[in-house]
Amino acid sequence: MNVCPTCGETIKGRKDKIYCSPTCRSAAQYANRLLKETFYLQVDKQLKTNRKILKHYNKSGFTTLRKEKLLEDGFNPKFFTHYWKNQNGQVYLFCYEYGFLSLKEKGKEKYLLVTWQEYMQK
Repeated sequence: MNVCPTCGETIKGRKDKIYCSPTCRSAAQYANRLLKETFYLQVDKQLKTNRKILKHYNKSGFTTLRKEKLLEDGFNPKFFTHYWKNQNGQVYLFCYEYGFLSLKEKGKEKYLLVTWQEYMQK
């Protein structure tokens, strides 16, 4: 006899039946859908967190800040929406309209925080 993977009850009926009831089948499909969406939700949450942190520290539109300060607040530089490369070949990573550039000044790692500008679209 087969056992329902959702509730553990014995399945009655056809031999190829997987779930004991439509309720268990629906619950299993819903759980499977949530697992697939979990990655999307994690990425979306981190992008929103990054944007919020960049917005908080970049009130003037152009700021330099220690890397460790952003990381302490939950910033993850691996999550960004797009990038922009300037004429010097430096790559700015953006979380929506707020961007950052990794710098090393006097042996300390810092981020240059910027806001998206119209000339960057070219």
